[in-house]
Amino acid sequence: MHGYQRKYLKGLAHKLKPTVFVGQKGADPSVIKALDEALDKHELIKVKFVEFKEKSQKEAIRVALERETSAEHVGTIGHLVILYRQQKDPEKQKITVPVR
Repeated sequence: MHGYQRKYLKGLAHKLKPTVFVGQKGADPSVIKALDEALDKHELIKVKFVEFKEKSQKEAIRVALERETSAEHVGTIGHLVILYRQQKDPEKQKITVPVR
């Protein structure tokens, strides 16, 4: 993903509320399942870290969530992470990422 595409997606994510919350259990199967379902439905979501304050912990969990759901990291703002995964079904796609 290119910088201009991230910038576009960050702009779309600005008005979104967090969809998935990561608590003290981290990237457990229930969080991954909820994240997978949210990405299927919305494509672009915010994930909020409730328990983790250490940047390195949040980074490790974010990488694990990306790997498990095939999502792309758009950006991180404090305790929020923005993730994007394009819907596989072209008829259900809601977001068109610009291409130069």
